[in-house]
Amino acid sequence: MSGILDGLRILVLEDEFLIAMDVEQLCRDHGAFDVTVARSMEEIADGLDFDAAIVDVLLGGVSTFDFAARIRDAGKPFVFASGYSDNAEVAKRFPDIAMIGKPYSGNDLVEAVAAACGRIIRASRGA
Repeated sequence: MSGILDGLRILVLEDEFLIAMDVEQLCRDHGAFDVTVARSMEEIADGLDFDAAIVDVLLGGVSTFDFAARIRDAGKPFVFASGYSDNAEVAKRFPDIAMIGKPYSGNDLVEAVAAACGRIIRASRGA
């Protein structure tokens, strides 16, 4: 699967430091050109200077749904990667967006991002 994210600029919204570091390295290991990690909504400057995003549902207790709707409306591919327990709410508001639940495998996350970008076709969406 090496290179499946070749050349992509990835935004990672993740407030847990170690998870953010792991996801950043995972994206780089799979070919991402640039990975930007934001641990709060305040750290996102323009918010749209990326090719794809990995979005935690809550950053420091603050919902990312408004930002997710904004990037969806801008046509930017993304996936949710979260330990958020109300998957029904995510599925209702974002029915076409994969939800990768924590803890997740690196391969599941990378494949979901690649699928969101149209680089591979997944048999099933996130759980």
